[in-house]
Amino acid sequence: MSASVHLHDPQALYRHWEHEQWNPWAVDLEADKAQWQGALAGQDKGLVYWALSSLMVAEERITTKFAGLVMAAESEEEATYLASQQVDEARHMQFYARFQDEVIDEPATISAHITRSREQLGPSFAVIFDQALVEAHERLAVNPSDLGAKVDFVTTYHLVIEATLGLTAFEFITRYLRTNELLPGFVEGYSRIHHDEQRHIGYGIWFLRRAAGDAGLAERIRAKLHELLPAVANALAPPDQESTDWEALGATSEEIRQFALDGLTRRLNIIGVPLTAAG
Repeated sequence: MSASVHLHDPQALYRHWEHEQWNPWAVDLEADKAQWQGALAGQDKGLVYWALSSLMVAEERITTKFAGLVMAAESEEEATYLASQQVDEARHMQFYARFQDEVIDEPATISAHITRSREQLGPSFAVIFDQALVEAHERLAVNPSDLGAKVDFVTTYHLVIEATLGLTAFEFITRYLRTNELLPGFVEGYSRIHHDEQRHIGYGIWFLRRAAGDAGLAERIRAKLHELLPAVANALAPPDQESTDWEALGATSEEIRQFALDGLTRRLNIIGVPLTAAG
């Protein structure tokens, strides 16, 4: 199955990046400002704020914990592409900070927005973004030639954070906002971010598929996923949920988790590393 899938290499991904630039200050947020003060209210507003807070903090983490992967590039083409991804992440962080400035709260430094946003998030978020991601980045920054450390980082960053958490969040947040005709500027900017992240995920799948040709590295991918999946399941749930069955933004917990699992399973099949080892 995986052999028939065509993956773009870093050079092709870089060329795509050159043709797909956008400006986070060109997105019109006027309707969003009015709706945040009026149409959005009660529990739904709280859930949207929780979702936006998670995006704000996530982008700060993945913007500031990325340089080690650029240093670990194995070719000029890969280094060029990875440098473009770091620019993307900074742009995404700037868009979310602008949305915080102009729609949610008074203008402030990015760090002030992040501090406020963190108050909305639970411990599972910290496990993934403050522990697993930071530790993987530190190991890679100390020794960029450590292929195992690179596999750990790309598995955590591209496969868990971007492909599993990120794509799932996009699916259900934008579905809710479009259905209810809310925050059109945010939906436009988030959709552009989503497009960028599809390119990033393409790189992650390309790299991990190559790495998985080594049995030891394939098992390392699987082990990292097993380590993080409990936190992933918890991070998909709104804060203060005591039950495993819940509903958020018009979707059930089962629907959200199934979407995340189906996407992860599909990508693992392309990589060649199913969650359960054969035999």
